[in-house]
Amino acid sequence: MPTQFKFALQHSPWLLLLCLGLAIAYAWLLYSAKAPWSAGLNRALAGVRGVVVFVILVLLLLNPLILQRSYQAERATVVLAIDNSASLALVHSPAFLDSLRRQLNALEQRLKGANIDTDIQLLTSSELPKGFAWDSLRFDGQETNLQKMLRQVQNNYENRNLDKVVLLSDGIHNQGLSPAFVQYPFPIYSVGLGDPTPKRDIRLATILANKIAYQGNRFPIVAEVAHNGYTEREVQVYLSQQGRVIDRKTVRLGDDEGLSQVTLYAEAAQKGMQRYTVSVNVLPGEFNKENNSRDVYVEVIDGREKILIAAAAPHPDLKALRAALANKDNYSLEIYIPGVTPEPKEARYDLVVLHQIPNRFGRGNELIKRYEQSARWFILGTQSDVNTFNQQKLGLRIDGRMGQVDKVTPALNAQFSLFTLEATQAERLRKYPPLTVPFGEYTLTGEAQVLLYQRVGNIETEKPLLLLNNTGEKPVGILTGDGLWQWRMEEFDLSDNHEAVDELLTKTVQLLTTKEDKRRLRVYPTDNEFYDFQKISFETELYNAIYERVYDTKISLTITDEEGQQRRYNYTPTAGNTRFDISSLPKGVYRYAASANVQGKTETVGGEFVVKSVQLESIQTTADHALLQQLSDNSGGAFFAPQAFEQLAQALIENRKPDLLHSSASQQSLIHWYWLFGLFLALLTLEWVLRKYQGGY
Repeated sequence: MPTQFKFALQHSPWLLLLCLGLAIAYAWLLYSAKAPWSAGLNRALAGVRGVVVFVILVLLLLNPLILQRSYQAERATVVLAIDNSASLALVHSPAFLDSLRRQLNALEQRLKGANIDTDIQLLTSSELPKGFAWDSLRFDGQETNLQKMLRQVQNNYENRNLDKVVLLSDGIHNQGLSPAFVQYPFPIYSVGLGDPTPKRDIRLATILANKIAYQGNRFPIVAEVAHNGYTEREVQVYLSQQGRVIDRKTVRLGDDEGLSQVTLYAEAAQKGMQRYTVSVNVLPGEFNKENNSRDVYVEVIDGREKILIAAAAPHPDLKALRAALANKDNYSLEIYIPGVTPEPKEARYDLVVLHQIPNRFGRGNELIKRYEQSARWFILGTQSDVNTFNQQKLGLRIDGRMGQVDKVTPALNAQFSLFTLEATQAERLRKYPPLTVPFGEYTLTGEAQVLLYQRVGNIETEKPLLLLNNTGEKPVGILTGDGLWQWRMEEFDLSDNHEAVDELLTKTVQLLTTKEDKRRLRVYPTDNEFYDFQKISFETELYNAIYERVYDTKISLTITDEEGQQRRYNYTPTAGNTRFDISSLPKGVYRYAASANVQGKTETVGGEFVVKSVQLESIQTTADHALLQQLSDNSGGAFFAPQAFEQLAQALIENRKPDLLHSSASQQSLIHWYWLFGLFLALLTLEWVLRKYQGGY
């Protein structure tokens, strides 16, 4: 549709008559006298002067506008959403996939010939690779998240003229939500690829194991075996490490698609990340042998963090602390109450929690001196001896009368930076019951950060309730009141769980048991686990003698695999780039060692990481056309077989969505048309030249 123009005035059009009258009067007064030129030339010059004056008056008094409206048609777009995951390559032959590429190319060209725009969305990338051609399409995706791909289409075409989405897939999804549970604002025309007929197969559906095991312990690895077509057959399930079978079990297979569970055991003999392989016999006639084995990785550590919870007397807080920490595998808890439980077993603990110690009655006060080299968490209360507490010089001084207490509720300090809590935690804290704290003046004398302040009624004070200091060799935490058990009960009443309170207590313990890293060279992978198609990234930190960051120092990095083969790299971190990437590695456990000469001294650091192989696409290869049919029905689309591309093209063209017409409007004041100034100047110049030439003044 052509662009439309419209003339508009910002004042009454009757003023045009006034402008016209003034222009005529001005021209008549100027040219009414007898002139030395002809009457015709006189009328022409008067006309020029009148027109110029009229237009200038209109521009200045009425400020006319030109309204411009343009229209642009947006053609309907059909998105070809391609599931290019590896499960299709496992089922279809290369000849079939080549034929599929040709049919997709023909479909795209036919739609374009019908004035329908097309776009391509691949499962494996949010943006189409530059220079994409259909013959370059590879079916090698390592996971299938159909819901994510369709959501990407929805986001890209929000407020655009999206006609339909053609989804080519086998319906198998192994990541994200099922797309059938989501409503989409566009019709989905699905093409069912793959084979929906179940093949004879045995597969390891799930491997269950703890991520951490402790050296010297025997730990379980649970395998769930699924099958189709091998009812009542017995198979052997093996657990091996570095090619050596360390356990095996016989399992009888039940009904098709049922799960048979078997538990295998391994000894945590060697410290570090360990790779174990669970495998099941390959039986005659199996369609897919790649899903008969899976790897599992377990980190073996040499011991747990030892925590002593000591109290002057039995108290419900002890149970609350133990309940919050008991489900953490990396903590070994011991409770000591003088005269009630046996003496502590260890000479030193990673953390000692001193509940109302120092005590006014002296019970347990000797533990303060005994464990002064350990990280300590003091919890004060009604029986605390604040004078003895002040003598410890822990960064907090309380000046008050012995035995006087106060009831306070917690108020979260938004400036606390040592760790983070959920955004809803501050509001939850307001609802918690009050703790009992010693009454008096509180003075901070150290570098501790306050996590919780005391609130008296509705007034937030600057008195600390919970403060933490993890600097130095002996981290210290101080909770100035007792009654944590009431917080856990209130949290359960509010949310049917103890997660919020347990998170607060657990993170406090984690902070106090964290060992300060004094190394001047730190090289570490950005993640502990990578997939075999990912790059491996290392972050680098170098420090001088006063722990200021330094750069431009050569780093030597050695990576060793499970077979002892080494890969050596050299790189130099800069202020703008401290990360070093290497290409993808085969699956396995890798150990790395990095070294650098930092101000004349050789610094070394090491660690390990895991590279996993993704096997999601080989676990399930039976196409789910029912899901595609449901997806099409729910969205108002249709389902097609792979050989029905002709019917698909006809359906897309015959039910074509009309073009979307977009309009845009703009306005411009004529006074801003600078070429008018040039025209007026030229006309007036011409008039002046003619007057002078004819002898006028």
